[in-house]
Amino acid sequence: MILGHPVAHSLSPVFQGAALQRAGMSTSYVREDVAPERLVETLARLASEGAGGNITLPHKEAAAALITRCTPVARDVGAVNTFWAEDGALVGHNTDVDGATATIRALLPGGPDDAQQQPVVLFGAGGSAAAVMVALRDLGYRKITLVTRTMARAQALSVRLAIPATVMASESRDEAVADAALVVNATPLGLHDNAFPVAVASLPARCAVFDLVYRPGLTPWIAACRLAGMRAEDGLRMLIEQGAAAFEAWFDVPAPREAMWQSLDAAPPAYDQR
Repeated sequence: MILGHPVAHSLSPVFQGAALQRAGMSTSYVREDVAPERLVETLARLASEGAGGNITLPHKEAAAALITRCTPVARDVGAVNTFWAEDGALVGHNTDVDGATATIRALLPGGPDDAQQQPVVLFGAGGSAAAVMVALRDLGYRKITLVTRTMARAQALSVRLAIPATVMASESRDEAVADAALVVNATPLGLHDNAFPVAVASLPARCAVFDLVYRPGLTPWIAACRLAGMRAEDGLRMLIEQGAAAFEAWFDVPAPREAMWQSLDAAPPAYDQR
């Protein structure tokens, strides 16, 4: 199941249902709309039922505070998006890091030595940005710039994660991305409108672009970046890969990724090596 509020839009039941069917499992995966004031009682009920599942907005950070048995990565990020039951209690985990890692690796396939020299600009300072920062750290990226409307929040995130980062105000976005090898949008911009985190013309020609937002087709920003010849992905690969990592955590078997992609009538983007 997936818990959220609202949650009717979630694609997780589609691709997790396909994964369960491909794996020959009779387990069902459903949506459960949980208002914030019902989260405590819902988590307690799921622990008693021995349930497992996912958690989406707006509950990820609240769940991390409520679930006492969190994995190190969930504690690092400060958010839980995956859970299962052990000995009558829930274990909280975060697979958003896995999803971000898979997407960054696809966009910038070099190793740790390359990563250390490649500047990354990250828009946002919330829970999604935290997951991306942990992924960047684990991949070896060291030149990270956070661009945000609230600089104090970004500075606090950098300190909490113990990941050094330069912090710049949103008004300086064009300057921030001037030398970027990778630009990541971890804000809601583009989810319900056609706003761009930064103008495509401000991005370096060989920059890679990652938008955590996903919409039917592509987000307008990613479509424009691809039109300009850039490696660019929306949040669909991250969505599938975080779901695959959750599937593997629940069942300890490889996730049928091909079936998950096919259920959404999509395929992972492929790039020429360069």
